[in-house]
Amino acid sequence: MKRLSTIFILALFTINSFHLFSQVSFSGILDSSVSFQAGAGDSPDFSYGIEEYANLRMMASLRDRALVYGSINLIAAAGNYAAYAKEMASLGTGSPLSSTSFVTGDSYIAAIELERLYFRINGDFADFDGGLFRIPFGYSQVWGPSDFLNPKNPLKPDARPRAVLGLGLSLYPLDSVKMLLFTATARDPFLRTGNGTITGFSIDKHWDRASVQALYSFEVQKEGPRWGIFRAGLSVKADVEIGLVMDALYTYSSEANTGLDGLSLSMGADYSFFNGDLIVIAEYLYNGETSSTALGYGGEFSNNNYLYTSLTWRFNDYTNASLALISGLDDVSFTPVITLNHDLFQGATLTLSAQIPLDRDVFTGNGKRGELGPMLPGYYALLTTGLKMRF
Repeated sequence: MKRLSTIFILALFTINSFHLFSQVSFSGILDSSVSFQAGAGDSPDFSYGIEEYANLRMMASLRDRALVYGSINLIAAAGNYAAYAKEMASLGTGSPLSSTSFVTGDSYIAAIELERLYFRINGDFADFDGGLFRIPFGYSQVWGPSDFLNPKNPLKPDARPRAVLGLGLSLYPLDSVKMLLFTATARDPFLRTGNGTITGFSIDKHWDRASVQALYSFEVQKEGPRWGIFRAGLSVKADVEIGLVMDALYTYSSEANTGLDGLSLSMGADYSFFNGDLIVIAEYLYNGETSSTALGYGGEFSNNNYLYTSLTWRFNDYTNASLALISGLDDVSFTPVITLNHDLFQGATLTLSAQIPLDRDVFTGNGKRGELGPMLPGYYALLTTGLKMRF
């Protein structure tokens, strides 16, 4: 714990030092979670987990032309959360704890993770960002094919987007147009040759009821410009009574001579009934085998066709409930997700959620297991209670 304490003190000292030359504001989230799991496969028949998570954010203004942003995650976990973090640490992916070192206490594991640390210089027609920050793409609400630096996963709706270490120059030639030039370091931080570096640009155009974004990037894989990974994307959203969205990204590897398998495409719609009390969302995903949403290529899905549908009912200003169904159409597997949110008071939300993976084997015992069935996540049911406090 001595190492954690030292890091924490240094982080606080660094943040506090901004008081010497700037105005600093702080905010954050404290999220307490308890989960109960009915195990499948090699998992215990019954298990539980406890996690305490805090995200502390800082923003410092330097005169009226620059801003400095920083945020850190503080995590303590036991039970299922700790076991999952340990497993993902051995794989090097999947959990906040897997990408940073953690220490083991008498009854928990704990970690401190740097989440964001970057500066922004503001101009009249341009902004410049540099450091560890988020570079998002696309308008998809669910699958996020264009967001290739960190694709979404509807099975993990509360997962915080990861940052990249890079640079971004945003240009505003018109009030309704934004151009972004960006570069990001390789996913493997130990590469020193430039391989894996991603450089590209995007253009956004907005109208009163519609927006469109075009995206292009090049990822260095070998020496010379003819070797690498090319990505080209288009994302469109429109509000014409029904909210419509289309998000597509094609990934081409010159070495592998990629075909249709490099395409990730989502299309969806949302609509509200009863003066906004009922919200309905549906979004389809085509997932190519080597696309941005595919397992092993930045995403987490191994089949081709998926459908997300959800209903959210707002009981009042403080309480809402939702039922979502994530469907794997190729292998006939499903994961229903039931969620209840209640605002206890301003800044504090109590959440109850349940995930129940299903496939053909669950109902017939015929051994036809699916990707979204219980064997892959290792549980027949997952119940989670969380208390989120914003400050």
